[in-house]
Formats: sequence, C-alpha cells, structure tokens
Amino acid sequence: MTEVVATNETILVVGGGISGLTAALEAAETGKQVVLVEKRPYLGGRVSQLYKYFPKLCFPTCGLEIHQRRAKTNPNLRILTMAEVTDLKGEAGKYTATVKLKPRYVNENCTACGDCAKAVEAEFEDEYNYGLGKRKGAYLPYRMAHPAQYVLDPRILGTEDAERAKAACKYNAIDLDMQEETIEFPCGAVIWATGWRPYDAAKIQPYGYDRFPNVITSVEFERLADPSGPTGGKLVRPSDGKEAKNIAFIQCAGSRDRNHLLHCSRICCMASLKQCTYVADAWGEEADVSLYYIDIRAIDRFEDFYTKVRAIEQVKFIKSKPASIVQDQDGNPVVHGVDTEGYKRYANTHDLVVLAIGMEPSVDKDSFPVDIVLNREGFIEADPSNGGVFAAGSASDALDVNRAVQHATGAALRAIQVVNGAAGVEG
Repeated sequence: MTEVVATNETILVVGGGISGLTAALEAAETGKQVVLVEKRPYLGGRVSQLYKYFPKLCFPTCGLEIHQRRAKTNPNLRILTMAEVTDLKGEAGKYTATVKLKPRYVNENCTACGDCAKAVEAEFEDEYNYGLGKRKGAYLPYRMAHPAQYVLDPRILGTEDAERAKAACKYNAIDLDMQEETIEFPCGAVIWATGWRPYDAAKIQPYGYDRFPNVITSVEFERLADPSGPTGGKLVRPSDGKEAKNIAFIQCAGSRDRNHLLHCSRICCMASLKQCTYVADAWGEEADVSLYYIDIRAIDRFEDFYTKVRAIEQVKFIKSKPASIVQDQDGNPVVHGVDTEGYKRYANTHDLVVLAIGMEPSVDKDSFPVDIVLNREGFIEADPSNGGVFAAGSASDALDVNRAVQHATGAALRAIQVVNGAAGVEG
C-alpha cells in the first residue's frame, strides 16, 4: 500500500513535465514538503520528446538531467508516477487530495537491466514516439526515463509474455499482482502543471492527416529527427521509408482558426524554423524546404534565429495559408493554395508535409476535479477565486519552454506564500 506523509503545509504539484518538475524542485529546495503527481510512467513531459530546443539548437537532455539529479537527491520531494488526481476538496491551506495510482507491475527492485523486455514478444504502438514505432510489452519509456524502472503493459497480463518477463527478472522486480490504489492526503496549496497536448490534426479535414501517411505533425517530425527516435534520426516517409528531402512545413495548423483553436500557439513558427535546420543539416544542397506561413512570429530574442534560417538557400518561404492537400499516385502529398505575394495559385508536390500543430490544454474543461476559472481556450486563469490552486507553465497559456519554466517558478512562490500564511494562522 502506497503511503504519503503530508500535512496542510505540503504543496501538491500535478504534472511532472518541465513546468511541474521546476515548480516542485523550487518549492522543495526552500524546505517545503512537496508531492509530485505525474500521469505518465516517467517525468519530463513533452520536453523529453524534443530533439532540440530553439533558438540555440541545444539538447533538452542536459536540462532534464540536471532536474532529475536535483529530484533524486531532495528528501522533501515525493514523486508518484502513473498517478492522477481525481478529487480535491477544501480551501486554501486545508485541501484533501484524492489520487488514483495505476499499477506499473514493476517494483523498486528494478535495475533497468532490460531482461524483461528481451523475454517479451508482444509489441504495441510507442506512445513516446507518437505511434511512429513499436515498443515491447515490457519497456523503459525512453533512455533517460526517471524513475529508471521498466513498465509492463497491462495488455500482456494473463499471457505467456507476462510469465516470461517475471521469469527473466533476476531481482524479483516483476509483480503481476499489483493493483490499482486510491490514496488521500492533506495539502495546503496545489500547483496545476498538466501542460499541453497537440491539437488533433485529423480534425483539419482539408489537410488529410488521417488519410495520407506522408502528412505528419510537428511533434511527430521532432521524433523522426531525433537519433534516438524510431528511425534513428533518418528523415524518411512513413508510407514507404523513402528519404524525405523535399519537405513542406505548414504554419498555423489548427491555430488562429475559428473552426479549431482561436489562439496563436506561439511556439509553432519557431518550432518549424528549427525543423527547417534539421532538413538542411541532413541533406545539405539536396534539401528542398518550403515553409507556408501567414506571418512569422519570431520577435525579440528569436528574430536573429529567423534571420539565420531565412538565409539558408535551401529554405523558401511561401506566404500562404494552404487550402488543401491531396495525394498523387506515388503517395506524394500535393499542397494546393494561393501565394498571397502575387496571388498565384500553386499545386506543389512534396515528399513529406509537416503540420505545425497548435497547442491546447491537456486537461479538458469538464475534467478538472476542482472548480477553477478557465479562459475560452481552456487555460487556467490567474483568478483569486481559485484559492490555493495555481497554474504553472502551459496549463496557463501556450508558452515556450523558457517562459514555462519562469512561470512555474512564480507558481511555486505563490504556493509557498499560501502554505506559509496557513501555518501562521494555525500557529
């Protein structure tokens, strides 16, 4: 049975991505007791699925490794993975949280040796790689996963694979009798850091994402480019494995659109500019990159990066919101639209089309376990009626990593003020 030692001075952080991890660490390093609840089997969130950051094109693994080391060595931080907050009652300074814990079927004896995965035959779509590859029924979500423990997919329970995994483990780490648990504990303040999810590209019917395999999303392309991703970093088409050298990026796919997301998702222009460099670096003079855009939002410190990408000979900018995508007999996506600089119609054929997909909140409006003020896009507003519940990072708005981390630090400070105030009243 999982036990959590907590009081009304404990801070609950919901979500273990870069924002939740930042908020939890900042609070814990001031001496506050923190419980971090993460729905996935590992920490790091969507940042862990990036190949590079913009604008410096550095690797997220560096910052994540530092955060993970801080988390491992801080005695004030309790981490619960595969966990979800299902209820929150009370008021600022006096909440009771209810958390549901799903079984991992692997206990803390796990050394991440991988013998269980070698013994298992069943394979499933790899969520970490957005379904672009397969993973075993016993798996480590990704190479830097924290906690560094394997997970058994519940779909192999009751099969020979489960027994093979158990028999292969030298450390008695496979526990097929683990059950779902529900626990309750007190807390004084809550930091809601559930982040964002990519808008469902299948809803943008004219672009054929659900019909044409060589139309993919920007988050999927990020995994393709990563050397640790499903193709070993090779830019190839999902349909036939052909090298993708002629690649189109379509901006505002689902954003700034009355039929989809009303807001600008802020990161999309920079993400696509970054991904243009992936193609140019991979293919050199053979690269042929087209970026279709309404306008490029690369202000302040990002403008220099935009200027650098604009200067790449293999990258051309087409000012247009494409009207539709069709597929020719060879599986090539053909982008149709009008270039608004000259108002010329085009029908451009590409090897691969990448949709710069918009950001929306990970938690639906009707799924919050507590009354909270949301804006029209579903992001959490900074409203006094929220009491001791504070948004962090992309739960508050569409933010890039840098701004999300800054916002999370502010959320930690506000939560600390609440529990300090409650402790003062009680004293």
